[in-house]
Amino acid sequence: MQKATPAAIAVLAVIAGGTALAPAALAADNAEDKSLHATLSPVPTNKVTGSGTATVHLKGHEATVTIKTQGLLAGAPHAQHFHIGAKGQCPPASAATKHNGLLSMNTTDGLPFYGKIGASLTTTGDTGASHSALAVDRFPKGSSYTYHRTITVDEETAKSLRSNNAVVVVHGIDYNGNGKYDNVLGASDLDATLPSEATNPALCGPLKTAPAGAVAGGMGGTQDGDTVALTAAGGLLVAAGGVMYLRRRGIRQN
Repeated sequence: MQKATPAAIAVLAVIAGGTALAPAALAADNAEDKSLHATLSPVPTNKVTGSGTATVHLKGHEATVTIKTQGLLAGAPHAQHFHIGAKGQCPPASAATKHNGLLSMNTTDGLPFYGKIGASLTTTGDTGASHSALAVDRFPKGSSYTYHRTITVDEETAKSLRSNNAVVVVHGIDYNGNGKYDNVLGASDLDATLPSEATNPALCGPLKTAPAGAVAGGMGGTQDGDTVALTAAGGLLVAAGGVMYLRRRGIRQN
């Protein structure tokens, strides 16, 4: 029986270390920092022409949120939330129903797709789902705005963000184009004292994992968790090939 050379033993140690450490490193990444991105698009049937983007950096239960919008109703507040616990999707046009005789999408119509409120993205104060969901005096206002705030989310919301099951929804539409929230669609399904236009979803975007950041490398690219795993696997194959080469070399020398 041929004895393994010191070089071969060293390569085997690298393989063993790589297989043991790679999953642990990925698990640690999942438990700590996570960056997500969403493209905000108009909700079907609600006659919205706006657009926007959202980014979230999550560390533990602390979420740093940036939302940029344009093309919304000017001079009006726009409630915005993390929605969680459903399909992690924006509702299709087929989810719309008739409200006050007009085909449109209210918040309840979209719940099977984007889910319940996980956090209220207010400008100041509380961000809870129950007390601040319709805090119209603490949401961004205007046709275009940039929102940036670091908030603390609960365990369920943090878990939904980490599992790509959270959606950003911006509310407030002008269905009949008269420049204000009115009762053209009847009363809001969330608060009968408000018009439906004020709470209906306007923009929506699923939050998905963004690249974790630049990683040193010859091509100057970035690597997310999946890429790291593939890179580690590639390294194991290279190392295994090195072992075969060293063994054959040892046999020839002996």
